Amino acid sequence: MPGWRRAEPVSGNSGPIFFRLPVTSLATGSSVASIPVNLEVSRKIGVPPDIREMVIPMGATIHMDGSCLSAILKISFLFGLFQMPFHDMEDFLTAILVAILSGMVMSGVPGGGFTGELLIVTLYGFPPEALPILAVLGTVVDPVATMVNSTGDTVAGMLVARFVEGKEWIRKKRENALA
Repeated sequence: MPGWRRAEPVSGNSGPIFFRLPVTSLATGSSVASIPVNLEVSRKIGVPPDIREMVIPMGATIHMDGSCLSAILKISFLFGLFQMPFHDMEDFLTAILVAILSGMVMSGVPGGGFTGELLIVTLYGFPPEALPILAVLGTVVDPVATMVNSTGDTVAGMLVARFVEGKEWIRKKRENALA
């Protein structure tokens, strides 16, 4: 098609740079520990330094979209497991509150999801036997949530660059790099 051209893949020394961030965040289980790799990925993508150096560290501590999703998954799992109805407005509002708190309280701490799990059991009045179940579920879900958090920070940096630098920010960066 006219006007379309094939984009060159962004790669580093050992394959595509994009794989380093998910692998690092899965291995460390911490958004904060993934900051150096996240900054490198953002640099290779072309996010301006002033934007990436502000958005990535701030996002590692307060932009926890994966943790919010994880909290909702844990709540719905327990309601299904204990065959409790989940249809009151109070249940929905409590779930939203727990998701927001989980997204803001965890602060990139490895294993910080246990605090949110304790909050879920306490607020909904689940029996104490639910806590070990949530701990096992958290062990499976939390590394993936951390990966979503870290990659979401890169995307947030790209979005901020698009708003600050304009619609064609990435094309301009590539043209300047080739010149």
